[in-house]
Amino acid sequence: MRPPIIHHPDYQAPLRDDHRFPMSKYGYLREELIRGGLLKPGGYIAPTPATAAELARVHAADYVSRAFALTLTDAEMRKIGLPRTERVVRRARLSAAGSVLAGLLALEAGVACNSAGGSHHAGPEGGAGFSTFNDLAVAARALQARGVIRRALIFDCDVHQGDGTARIFADDDSVLTVSIHAQKNYPFEKARSDIDVGLEDGLTDAPYLEAVRATLDAALARGPFDIAFYNGGVDVHSEDRLGRLAITDAGLMARERLVLRRLRGAGLPVATALGGGYGPDPRLIAARHAALFTAAAELQGMSG
Repeated sequence: MRPPIIHHPDYQAPLRDDHRFPMSKYGYLREELIRGGLLKPGGYIAPTPATAAELARVHAADYVSRAFALTLTDAEMRKIGLPRTERVVRRARLSAAGSVLAGLLALEAGVACNSAGGSHHAGPEGGAGFSTFNDLAVAARALQARGVIRRALIFDCDVHQGDGTARIFADDDSVLTVSIHAQKNYPFEKARSDIDVGLEDGLTDAPYLEAVRATLDAALARGPFDIAFYNGGVDVHSEDRLGRLAITDAGLMARERLVLRRLRGAGLPVATALGGGYGPDPRLIAARHAALFTAAAELQGMSG
């Protein structure tokens, strides 16, 4: 049984050829999922762009309106690191809506996967670090507003701390924020998540997986939750351009299986987001991201 996959062709927006953000990985991921039998051609579920009201539940309304109008300041755009274009804003709105849809579908199917998202550096005041809108925060608030959940867990394994997510939900017990990241990596001024695990540079598979396992146990002990959102960034990989860890392909696959099986084993619906992955070959990055979808499909097959 395939998990629902949320995708949109406009998850990609034009960037200059030498940009560090590998925007084309989203298209290559779709091809990778089709090639692996995880997605039928055209078989994805497409979101519609998130509204200003949905985004303003987690971001300042003035920031949202100026982002829509393409009037963010040059300083704000430098902090985000993406160009000031309608396509970039549309992409961010679709990505946020995709994570909302993944959350809703996970409540029905057990697991649902957004083929974008994980924009965890966007905080209450605005965007940063290739993150215009914080899709998982938007999703948690949207599901709460609909009355379909009360309390959510956001479990973030991107190599960079989920600082924006931490600031959005500071002192808010209805969302538990967890970040496992390279301590010396961006952002250099860390926020305070409910649970932070800062890892040393060069960490390899076995100790990394043990840290993830222990953090899962610590997070679940602070339940109950109605849903888990998982940011499965692959920038922990040893060959990632912006990572500082030494995780192999096998380690990534083991992490995805560990996280999904542990969360589902605790009875939680799980909505996944792509997170970071950087390097000169977007096809390789897409193949790394595909591990999450493979693990989700395995899990769904195990449950019938």
